[in-house]
Amino acid sequence: MDIKTKYGWQEFYAIALLETDWSKIEEKIQVAENGIKARLHEFSMDHGGTPEENQAIGDALKRLDILRSEVAAWHTSKRRG
Repeated sequence: MDIKTKYGWQEFYAIALLETDWSKIEEKIQVAENGIKARLHEFSMDHGGTPEENQAIGDALKRLDILRSEVAAWHTSKRRG
């Protein structure tokens, strides 16, 4: 998937958000979080990134948590149904 992003980690994030197969979303979330964590590690090694990127990371992590909750609810309803 060729997605234009401003920051390298955003491609993984976009792939997670755009995944339509509920059985694969958790894996995509994990890949996105790993990309973000790698970038945060880079921040600790150098300048800490721009305020804009820090805000984008915070927003992305919140949205990934929401997506993870939705996936968990889907798995729960699937087991009940």
